[in-house]
Amino acid sequence: MGRLAAIEAFVKVAEAQSFSEAARRLRTSKSVVSRQVAKLEADLGARLFHRTTRAMTLTEAGRGYFERASRILGDLDDANRSVSQLQSAPRGLLRVNAPMSFGFQHLAPALADFLARYPEVEVDMTLNDRFVDIVDEGFDVAVRIGTLVDSSYVARKLAPIRRVICASPEYLHARGTPASPDDLRAHECLSNSNLATAREWRFVTPEGRPWSVETRGRLSANNGDALKAAAMRGLGLVNLPTFFVGDELKAGKLVTVLDAFIAQDLTLNAIYPQSRHLSPKVRAFVDFLVARFGPQPYWDNVA
Repeated sequence: MGRLAAIEAFVKVAEAQSFSEAARRLRTSKSVVSRQVAKLEADLGARLFHRTTRAMTLTEAGRGYFERASRILGDLDDANRSVSQLQSAPRGLLRVNAPMSFGFQHLAPALADFLARYPEVEVDMTLNDRFVDIVDEGFDVAVRIGTLVDSSYVARKLAPIRRVICASPEYLHARGTPASPDDLRAHECLSNSNLATAREWRFVTPEGRPWSVETRGRLSANNGDALKAAAMRGLGLVNLPTFFVGDELKAGKLVTVLDAFIAQDLTLNAIYPQSRHLSPKVRAFVDFLVARFGPQPYWDNVA
């Protein structure tokens, strides 16, 4: 920073041909400017000015240095203006990570409205169901379901995530409707192999105590859409968030069971690294998703 200030002082003196005028433009004292230029000349090992009682002119070395230094300071000013403009309005490339099914069903359709609202933003969205390190893999923001475990990130709640146990009317007619979580032991339960405890389904008692049931079933899959399709064909009960099955529940193609025993403690969050200077493109995207999904997400609307 000392060398840069000295270069700026030298350029101002050369432009003004006066230490006093350069000091005025830099809002400092003449003695400070004089010391900065003298230090620069000492570091370079060359005189930059011819000084007489009547005039001050650049030496040959000074003229060459002035041309290059002026261009450098001009480029730096351009870079500073570019960053300031980037910080003032949403623009640039936004890299987003999201779960496969939620991203396909809900996030991808929302992007059309987001991009229409912010024409200077580009989005690169990656969908997968594995855990990603946002910083190491170069993402600006991730959409995740669950709780934040890494304190180096910020989590902003986008919407509640409601879980349901559901099956087709045909399956329930043939096998009966479970009245308690323990009844699931007599049912075909479709499990999500992405989960560490895929067969262990979590419930709560009427008093609020945890209640887990080890389920069984002939089909497991690593994708919620595949499990939904199997449930609609009458292959068993499935445990899914309502963003998967909202339309099917409204249409009566799937029916929920055991609603009173399900703990609703999941949330949809936007995750991004902690920073005092959150970029406008990330802020705009997260604000957009909050407004889009909100405290009462559209996939839970019964009307």
